[in-house]
Amino acid sequence: MSGQVSVLDDGAVRIVRMNRPEKKNALTGSMYEAMAAAIAATKTTPSIRCIVIAGQPGAFCAGNDLDEFRKAADEGEGLGEPVLRFLHALAYCERPMVAAVDGLAIGVGTTMLMHCDYVVASSASRFTTPFVGLGLVPEAASSLLAPRLMGPRRAFAMLVMGEPLDADRALALGLVNKVTESAEVEPQALAAAQKIASLPAEAVLAARRLIRGDPGEIADRIDEEADFFRDRLQSPEAQAAFASFFARKK
Repeated sequence: MSGQVSVLDDGAVRIVRMNRPEKKNALTGSMYEAMAAAIAATKTTPSIRCIVIAGQPGAFCAGNDLDEFRKAADEGEGLGEPVLRFLHALAYCERPMVAAVDGLAIGVGTTMLMHCDYVVASSASRFTTPFVGLGLVPEAASSLLAPRLMGPRRAFAMLVMGEPLDADRALALGLVNKVTESAEVEPQALAAAQKIASLPAEAVLAARRLIRGDPGEIADRIDEEADFFRDRLQSPEAQAAFASFFARKK
């Protein structure tokens, strides 16, 4: 597994932590692989009854590492197999997932939350999905899940117009369940996970399947978005947006 992702089993709860603070947890291919493996492995680990996805203080996840996107564009690729493995692991995960969010949640840092069953966020958290501004399209089946969660107009404002959400707005739209102070995010997320893990496991699984619906539909949308994403990475719009972004970084 990547050293930039840590996996800790605390009783019946598996904690998957993004650990690249110097880059605000921008995700690399190896990090996606490690997270996908940690999530997928719970299917054959009955002792694990809930998963917590966490980041670092002040930075849950800054999205995909844009250097890797630029490389993918140069090589004519799209999201890439590691990203798709991670997204499919989210779609097909049979264990409830809780997220502990403090600070930045950008791009996939926001869209992965739509796969979670319970989200605790700090009052300092900010959620942004700047895909279209980069000449791209939403991913992680967010084009399917966001309209279901918050309605098509609010989803359009977030996913297409790139309007950011603060923690209170995210709570009002149903993206998060609870807002608290930064120091309380992980304790409250772990408390929620432990509560879930204490419930009858088979009943939780059955109820969750009924609530979430067909995971195949979600996986199909992930793949459909990935096709669009690959094409968009090669577009003049995306190339211009990336050139402008990296010029500002110099």
